[in-house]
Amino acid sequence: MLSMPMALILSSHVAASMVGGGASQRVLNAAKIDTMLVPTVLYGRHPGWGAPGGGPVEQDQFEGILSGISDQGLLDITDIVLTGYFADVGQIFDAAAVIDVVRKGRRVNKGVKAFSREPFVVVDPIMGDAPGGLYVSPAIAAAIKDQLISRADLVTPNLFELGHITGRPLTDLASMVRAARAMARPVLVSSLPRHGQIGVLYVDEQQAWLVTHDRLPKAPNGTGDALTAAFIAHIIAGDDAKTALEQAVAATVSLVMRAQEWAAPELPLVAAADVLVTPLVTLEAEAVQTA
Repeated sequence: MLSMPMALILSSHVAASMVGGGASQRVLNAAKIDTMLVPTVLYGRHPGWGAPGGGPVEQDQFEGILSGISDQGLLDITDIVLTGYFADVGQIFDAAAVIDVVRKGRRVNKGVKAFSREPFVVVDPIMGDAPGGLYVSPAIAAAIKDQLISRADLVTPNLFELGHITGRPLTDLASMVRAARAMARPVLVSSLPRHGQIGVLYVDEQQAWLVTHDRLPKAPNGTGDALTAAFIAHIIAGDDAKTALEQAVAATVSLVMRAQEWAAPELPLVAAADVLVTPLVTLEAEAVQTA
């Protein structure tokens, strides 16, 4: 792993729910990755529980937080940018501009250490899910597609989002792989129904791997956020994509198992942080043949 890796997270902050940027932050911290969370919304709880309280972060505040980070010189030593939930289109354009700044950064820490790794930009295109469809405005969904995905090194949609972004019918595993490859960058796709189980698919131009597991009833919110962050942590640690997929899915499943064991309404990301390092289950990825 890089020494003292730093991640910039642009996503939601939800005080009482282990979701969004807060979930991503805790998973990355457990992997010894320092984080800076710039909130797009400030909510009291996940909207799935009812009225969340709070509201969107105004664009001038969002820009001001980013300016403070920049003025401190921290964009020059940012190794990871992770984008998630956005409340308005202006935040997305700001995120795109920050990604460009990070990519052009001096990549040094006060002139002492030059970073050999290029920044790793991950876009979690949070815009909707089946069966409800979009839960952001069409303008936000379009801006994520137009401004962020083109800047990403990895995109992490769920199955609905993959279909919405690519405009392709997803009728079988081969069509999912083709749709992912149409995005012209590595893709991690969650929430794939598979023979009564649920799957997570990794696809790049050379390989495709699928991990499946039993459906876990009443899983808390935030599993997608945890999965993406866990996958990032393993890639930053130097694991190959297959290993990162296996370990990230196993860790996420283990978190849900702990939540069920403890009757926890939220993912126990702190109390069960050990399962992020040593999952309770072992999962094996299978190569997907699409020829």
